[in-house]
Amino acid sequence: MFKGSMVAIITPFRADGSVDEEAFRQLVEFQIENGTDVLVPCGTTGESATLSYEEHDQVIRACIEQARGRVPVVAGTGSNSTAEAIEISRHAKEMGADGLLLVSPYYNKPSQEGLYQHYKAIAEAVALPQILYNVPGRTGMNMQAATTIRLAEISNIVAIKEASGDVTQAGEILSKAGDKIDVLSGDDFLTLPLMAIGAKGVISVTANIMPKQVKAMVSAIEAGRWDEARALHLKMLDIHNAMFIESNPVPVKTAAALLGRCGDQVRLPLVSLQSASLEKLKQVMGRYELL
Repeated sequence: MFKGSMVAIITPFRADGSVDEEAFRQLVEFQIENGTDVLVPCGTTGESATLSYEEHDQVIRACIEQARGRVPVVAGTGSNSTAEAIEISRHAKEMGADGLLLVSPYYNKPSQEGLYQHYKAIAEAVALPQILYNVPGRTGMNMQAATTIRLAEISNIVAIKEASGDVTQAGEILSKAGDKIDVLSGDDFLTLPLMAIGAKGVISVTANIMPKQVKAMVSAIEAGRWDEARALHLKMLDIHNAMFIESNPVPVKTAAALLGRCGDQVRLPLVSLQSASLEKLKQVMGRYELL
């Protein structure tokens, strides 16, 4: 349902810390103009953890309004509170979101049964296509393949963003439930390996600054042009890695600022990119002729 080159779009802030909606709308246009297939606001890269309820609604609404149906909008509405996730998800549906991205509950560290019941409750409460999001590095626990396979039986759970870094786990999901749930790469540097075994695309960080190139690689894979895809994958590895020289989204937002697309402000407890990391980022961006 949702496939191809998808962007986990950043949320720009003004100098006073408020959401810069004008810059955000310009970022949406930049993505659509460069071939991005799906917009994903209010994910990890969009600093969802420090957005208020009102700001969540503001960003999702702005994304939907600016996209004007040209590409789908999958709203990040996850929370470590099931009731809260349902509330935010209902708001996104009311505003016209095409789908939901739901991060696994963080901090609580639920059991696999707890994860199942969490996602089942949201699916039953909100009639929208839903993408599970497994990111152990952020949540403190891994959603096992068996749990994902079990959740695949729920009709409006349509995909999982796999950011566990475990290609074997993704392969198990595809082998046992690939006809019921799509796998999407949650790591730019694993897009090609995961798509090689059947994943349908990527929810990308790098696409914030290089949407055309990410789209080109995904399109090459989809068309079976493997030599071209492999060359693009290897060519982009350094920039993918540079997006994680410090905690996401600090490097990618800094990169977007260096390109003049928005400010580099992040919210505490995140801080601006440290000077040594900034120099490394500039060097890498220079090699890609971005600066």
